[in-house]
Amino acid sequence: MQEKQIFPAMSRIYPIVAVLALVCCSVVGAADEIAPVSAPQRKQPVAKVYFTRELSPEGLLKVYNKVNSEITGKVAIKWHSGEPNGPNILPIPMVKVLQNSIPDSTLVETNTLYEGGRDTTEKHRETLKVNGWTFCPVDIMDEEGTVMLPIKGGKHFTEMSMGKNILNYNSMVVLTHFKGHAHGGFGGSIKNIAIGCADGKIGKDMVHGLHGQKIEGNPYPAMKAHLMEHMVESAMATVEHFGKHITFLNVMRNMSVDCDCAGTRAERPTARDIGILASTDIVAIDQACLDLLDKLPADEKRDLQERISSREGEHQLEYGEQMGLGSRKYELIEVK
Repeated sequence: MQEKQIFPAMSRIYPIVAVLALVCCSVVGAADEIAPVSAPQRKQPVAKVYFTRELSPEGLLKVYNKVNSEITGKVAIKWHSGEPNGPNILPIPMVKVLQNSIPDSTLVETNTLYEGGRDTTEKHRETLKVNGWTFCPVDIMDEEGTVMLPIKGGKHFTEMSMGKNILNYNSMVVLTHFKGHAHGGFGGSIKNIAIGCADGKIGKDMVHGLHGQKIEGNPYPAMKAHLMEHMVESAMATVEHFGKHITFLNVMRNMSVDCDCAGTRAERPTARDIGILASTDIVAIDQACLDLLDKLPADEKRDLQERISSREGEHQLEYGEQMGLGSRKYELIEVK
């Protein structure tokens, strides 16, 4: 495996020197008052993002093993269960191999806000069977209630409602199918935990809401920049909860403009499969995915990029970096 810093007559000079010194001090002092010297700016850290083109269970494990040093104790694997028979969900063998490789791990999800195959626990359990997520226990984290997790320095929220069972885990592995999203523009790691860890009825309503406003006939009033900022702050609650015990995996395959929430209605992907990324920085990994997408031929990337730009999706990353969630600067390290 390879991985692609003189002393003249003093009696006559003293008075002159003294006057000059006073003048200089006065000028410097005045200048200090007018334009104080600002403290040196801290350099933005450069995150490491690992990348493999090997879209297989083995490829997933290769990059996961680069970012798993702090994954300890009881582990939640946050993935997307998808609507019934969704054509683009992550391959079962890939998810199964990852889960089997992580001791004391459980797949975790929450119920949805919209009506469909997962808006109640009972319907969600049935969808799990339909989609083949039967090889290990699945914890629907809001099945037994909710919990408020704090958000430090949020502009929109001070806390976010999450599935109660998130408190039962010491670490979290965020396993994300990177693709488009109807409201978020794209669904990366930020979206996966921002909406995916928020409980179905309160948290998701907070994320999609607009400062508590209710608009008749529109359950999702927060759009574009507002939604992106809500998502970032919700994601911050989960990231701050786990601290260093959280890591991120993005799988770039079957990248429809639609989320796996769309199920069988999802548009056919026009972009080729790219690979799998891993990082301990949630902003960096999503930024790296957008950069890899941008390298595709114009006819392949057009649909996804139009979806992202029309929803102001990149504001997730701008605001995420501003809030200290992560860094948009990264080093891409290819693992073969």
